[in-house]
Amino acid sequence: MESNRQRKVAQIIQEDFAELFRKQASESKQSILVSVSDVKISADLSIAKIYLSIFPQEHRKAVMKEIEENRAQYRNFIGQKMAKQVRVIPNLNFYLDTALDDVEKLEKELRGEGDNPIL
Repeated sequence: MESNRQRKVAQIIQEDFAELFRKQASESKQSILVSVSDVKISADLSIAKIYLSIFPQEHRKAVMKEIEENRAQYRNFIGQKMAKQVRVIPNLNFYLDTALDDVEKLEKELRGEGDNPIL
């Protein structure tokens, strides 16, 4: 079960990264939307799992690769934002959130439009 502290730290991380990705998208010439769908933080606050939704789909691999390459800068960014609130800045792990894709695929299959239509 998540503690109040874990929820608060996860919320701070989610809000700060949402703002950062929104700012990066507005400065970018490409129209790529990166949203933070969820953040899970370990009980000792040392690891943050950050789940990202990236649209359009064809840019996902490139965006995830760029995020992984810049993980140290992102940790530094979040460290500056959270320096007064936590003793240890969590290590960041980024994951692609495909939940919406799974829902869309299931809906298509239920309508009989998918690769394996349900009778």
